[in-house]
Amino acid sequence: MKELLWKNITQLRTQSPLVHNITNYVVMNNTANALLAAGASPIMAHAHSEMEAMMNICQVLVINIGTLDEYWVSSMKKAATQAHQLHKPWVLDPVGAGATPYRDEVLAELLQLQPTIIRGNASEIMALAKHNTTPTKGVDSSAESNEAVAAAKFLVENYQTTVCISGATDIILNKNKEIHLTNGSELMAKITGMGCSATALVAAFSAVIEDKVEAVTTAMALLGVAGELAAKESKGPGSLQMHILDKLHNIAEEEFTSSLKLEIKRG
Repeated sequence: MKELLWKNITQLRTQSPLVHNITNYVVMNNTANALLAAGASPIMAHAHSEMEAMMNICQVLVINIGTLDEYWVSSMKKAATQAHQLHKPWVLDPVGAGATPYRDEVLAELLQLQPTIIRGNASEIMALAKHNTTPTKGVDSSAESNEAVAAAKFLVENYQTTVCISGATDIILNKNKEIHLTNGSELMAKITGMGCSATALVAAFSAVIEDKVEAVTTAMALLGVAGELAAKESKGPGSLQMHILDKLHNIAEEEFTSSLKLEIKRG
């Protein structure tokens, strides 16, 4: 499978899909740079009047609820509705799920618009499925990835989606497949918006790869390996962020395939 994932990475660079991001303003620059480094093309648009036109020209949509407000929520709903009508994939990042009633209300409405993929940390996935027994710690997870597998399966079953639980082990699953990845570095948690960059990369690959578990696996593998390799030459989170962007851009096949830690549980 390693060779297949590498083929997907080169396919992204060749096709350079246009990724529409309705994301939080804390991470816009990071997210755009990650997409560009990997080979995709980012757009960050929020105006109600251009949502329909934007989804006509973009191949995929990211909805990240990190910095919610009522205007942006309307943009999210318009864009997700349009994506669904056009049969284009869209990815939901339920940042801070469970933190406030308003956040949960918005997420409940977005779930009804049938996200193609959901990517979040364990606490967020559990809160989204209402299986959370521990409070969400802001945007950080207070649970391990394997604790959220039942919640992820609930979301898969009820919303016909693919779920990625991010953590020390990334778990990607749908009805038929389950894959575990264990690349990365603890230092990545010290960079704001790493999860948001992951979601954007997931969206980019989902635009060019039909099998969504395969698409998510490629994205998470690329970022995990890039982070792990970048950490070896970084002195802290500042230089790590720079080196991750460089590695997303110039990673070679041999270093990717030799570093990848992947386990197929099902499928």
